Amino acid sequence: GILAPFFFFFSFFNLQVVNGIEIYSMKIDSKITSRFAHNVITSRAVNRGNVHKEVFFDVELPKTAFITNFSMTIDGVTYPGTIKEKEVAKKQYEKAVSKGQTAGLVKASGRKTEKFTVSVNIEAASKVTFELTYEELLKRQFGKYEMFIKVKPKQLVKDFEIEVNIFEPQGITELEAEGTFITNDLQNIIKKTFSDKKGHISFRPTLDQQRTCANCSQSVLDGDFTVRYDVKRTAPDDLQIVNGYFVHFFAPTNLPKLPKNVIFVIDISGSMSGREIQQTREALLKILDDIKEDDFFNFILFGSEVQTWKETLIKATPENLDEARKFVRGIDTAGMTNLHGGIMRGIDMLNAAHERNLVHKRSASIIIMLTDGQPNVGISNTQEIQEHVKKAIEGKYPLYNLGFGYGVDYSFLEKMALENKGLARRIYPDSDAALQLQGFYDEVSNPMLTDIELNYPENEISDLTKNSFKHFYDGSEIVVAGRFIDNNQNHLTVDVRGEGANDALSYTTQQDAQQTDKAFQEQEYIFGDYIERLWAYLTIEQLLEKRIAATGEEKENLTAKALDLSLKYKFVTPLTSMVVTKPEDYNNQDGIADKPIEGTMMSASLAKLTSSSFAFTVDGDPHFIISVPQKEDAICFNINENPGAVLNLINDPVTGITVNGELIGDKRANSDAKIQNTYFGKLGIANKHLDLKLTVTPEKITIQNGNEKTGFTWLDSVTLQQEGLTLIINRKKNLVLSMGSSASFVIVLHQVWKKHPLHQDFLGLYTLESDKLSEQTHGLLGQFFHPIDFTILEIHPGSDPKKPDATMIVKNNELTVTRGWQKDYRRDPKHGVDIPCWFVHNNGAGLIDGVHTDYIVSSLF
Repeated sequence: GILAPFFFFFSFFNLQVVNGIEIYSMKIDSKITSRFAHNVITSRAVNRGNVHKEVFFDVELPKTAFITNFSMTIDGVTYPGTIKEKEVAKKQYEKAVSKGQTAGLVKASGRKTEKFTVSVNIEAASKVTFELTYEELLKRQFGKYEMFIKVKPKQLVKDFEIEVNIFEPQGITELEAEGTFITNDLQNIIKKTFSDKKGHISFRPTLDQQRTCANCSQSVLDGDFTVRYDVKRTAPDDLQIVNGYFVHFFAPTNLPKLPKNVIFVIDISGSMSGREIQQTREALLKILDDIKEDDFFNFILFGSEVQTWKETLIKATPENLDEARKFVRGIDTAGMTNLHGGIMRGIDMLNAAHERNLVHKRSASIIIMLTDGQPNVGISNTQEIQEHVKKAIEGKYPLYNLGFGYGVDYSFLEKMALENKGLARRIYPDSDAALQLQGFYDEVSNPMLTDIELNYPENEISDLTKNSFKHFYDGSEIVVAGRFIDNNQNHLTVDVRGEGANDALSYTTQQDAQQTDKAFQEQEYIFGDYIERLWAYLTIEQLLEKRIAATGEEKENLTAKALDLSLKYKFVTPLTSMVVTKPEDYNNQDGIADKPIEGTMMSASLAKLTSSSFAFTVDGDPHFIISVPQKEDAICFNINENPGAVLNLINDPVTGITVNGELIGDKRANSDAKIQNTYFGKLGIANKHLDLKLTVTPEKITIQNGNEKTGFTWLDSVTLQQEGLTLIINRKKNLVLSMGSSASFVIVLHQVWKKHPLHQDFLGLYTLESDKLSEQTHGLLGQFFHPIDFTILEIHPGSDPKKPDATMIVKNNELTVTRGWQKDYRRDPKHGVDIPCWFVHNNGAGLIDGVHTDYIVSSLF
C-alpha cells in the first residue's frame, strides 16, 4: 500500500579481482517509465591467467524489486536462468545439492536490500558477461521518488557507467543527483538534464578520475549515489491507458491537513532496558516537537502491567506537550510483556474518544505500537490477540506495528497490522534506531484524506488492484491498476471519493487512450508493455500481502493467483525460484535464486541478525550453534566428554554472569558406540553481583537469593519478578530468564518416554541479547559473543552425498568442515527446526580458544 518502503534502492555490484581476473566493464542501465523501473546490470570480465579461474558477480537489490532475468555468456555461449515454481525448482536443484551445492543465490543483506551472488570458473583467456534484470514500482515519499545506488566496485574499472533515463508523461518538475563519495573533481562528471517529460542522468568516471590519488590503484568510488525526482501535478489524477491495461496515479496537492488522533503503545518490558528505551524516549521527544496543536494524543505503556499517561486522549496544547515531555523523560523499563493488555487499552481509549466526541469529527486516527519481544503476560496466544484486536478496531483506523530488533514475532505483528489496514516495520537495533522511529512517524504525521475510494465501471474492468484506502498522507501517492474486459477499450471514467479536513471530496475524471498515445511519442524511453507489467507487479505484491493474513481456502486461492502471474511475467517472488545453470567444467555447480521473506528466521542463526543481537545455542549431544550474521550463516560443533563433567559456557567478570552445565549420559552405555551420547542434565546460572543462583534440572528449578531458596517444578506455570530477576516458566516446555540488565536465556526441557531403555530427559540453552554482556565475556559459548569471521573455500562432495565438505579459514586456522544441520528446539521442543551450519570436527578444535578440556570446571557454581 501507500506506506511500503518508499525507495527505489539499488546497491551497485562488487566484482572482486581474484587470481588474474580483470573486470573491464560495469554498467547499470535504468529506464523508468511512469514510476515503473526496468533495470539491467551488465558486467564483463576476462581471465588473464594461464589456468581456469573463478569470477564472482555480486549484486545488492532492493527488497521490493522482483528479479526477472539473469544470464551468463561465456565465450559466446549463453547460460540463462529459468524461473519456475519454487517446489519444481527445488526438485531440479536437489541433484546439484547432492554434488556439493549448499547455498542459494539470494540472501537478505541489509535493511532494504537483498544480495544476489553467483560465481563461475572460466578457462584461461575466456571472457564472461553477466546480465541481471529486475523491475520495481517506485513509491513516492515526502513528495519525491528516490533511487539510491550503492557504488562500491572495489577496484579501478576501465568502463564504469551508471545511466538513468526517466520518462514521465505528466512532465518532470525537479531532478537531482548526489553522491556521498563525490568530490569537487567528480561533481562535474555527473551529467543531469531534464525537460518536459524526459530526464537523463549519467555518471562515467575515467580510470584517473576513479583513483584516490594520482598514482593510486584504490578506487574513490565507495558510497551512496542518489537520484530524486518528482512530476508535474496540474490535477490530482493521472490516468494512462495502453493495450488493454490502465494505471491511475492519485496524489492531490494543496489540501488542508486533517487533525490526527494518535495513541503510542510502548513496550517497557525488561528487555527494552538500556539503549532501546533510551532511543525510544529520544524518538518520542522529537515526535512531540512535531505534533500540531489540533492533534490529540496519549501514551500507553505495557510491561507486566499497563499504565497510561492520561485517562483519555488530550489536545496537543503547549502546556500538555510540556507535561508529555516530562512524562516521556521518565519512562523506564519494568516487568514482562503484556502486549494484549497494552494494545487493547489503546483501542478502547480511541473508540471511547470517538463515541464521546472528544476528538474532531473530521480527523484521522491511528495507533502506533512499538515492541521488542513476544507476549508472555495476560493473553499470550497470538491468534487470540489478533482476533480481539480486529474485533475491537472494526476497520475504523489503521494499526501500525513497529518491531524493535530480532526478538519479536514479526509475522504476528505483520498479520495483525495488515488485518487492520496498517503495516509492520522492523526497527533495526542500531545507533540510528531513534531516527528510524521518528522517520516512520514522519511518514504518517500528515494525513490529508480518509476513506479514499477510486471507483471504476464494474462492467468495463476486471482484475483491479486495491482501490480503497483508509488514509492518504501528504507527499505520498496512491496507485491503482487494472485490466479492461474489452482489450480494445480506449476510454475510462473514474469516480473519486474521500473525506477531507473541511468537507467530502467527490468528483469524476476521465481519460482517453489517445491522450496517453500522444504523450508516449518518445519511444526510445519506453520498454515494451510497461503498464501491463506494472499491473502484474502491483497485483502480485498485493496478493502476497493479503496471503500473509489469510488462512485455508482463501490462502490457497491467493497463492494460486500470485503464482500464476509470477510465472507468466517471469518474476522471482516468494512463490517462484530461478535456477541458474553453469558449464559442467571445473566443478561449476548450479544455483537457485529465491526471494527472502521479511520476518522469517533461520531460528538460532536468525538469518538477519546483527552483531548486537546474536542467538547462541547449546542443545542435544551437546550441539553448539554459533550464529555469524555477517555471513548470514552459522558454525556448529559438538563437545564429547564424559558424564559428570561440568563445562563453563559463559563467564563475564564485568556483569558477574556465569553459566555452567553438567553433562549426563544415557541410562546405560552403548557398547557399539565409539563415543557415548552426553547431554546437559543440569545448568547453573549465577549473577555474583546480585548473589543470585539458578539451578535447573529436568525435574525442578531452584532459585537461591543469598540464603533464601525457592523451588518450582516443570509442571508449574510461573511468572516471577523480584529485584534483579525475571523468570517465566512455560509449563513442561521452557523457561525464560533474565538477571539484572544483562543477556536473557531460554532453557528448553526435553522429555523422553519414561520407560525408554536408553535415553533420559535433558536441557537445552539458548542465549539472547548477548550484546548486554561485556567484551570480556568468555567460555565455550561466551567467546563467540564477539564478532567472528570465517571464509569457506573448496566446497566438494563429502562422505555423505547430502553433506559436502569444505575448507574453513577461521582464526588463522585451516579446518576441514562439513555442511550439515543441527536442531533448534525453542519453538518446537519435540521435533525442532533444522538449522544449516558448517560443522567443525574434533570438539571444535581450531575454532574455540585453546582445547575443550580448558573449559572443564570443578562444580556448577
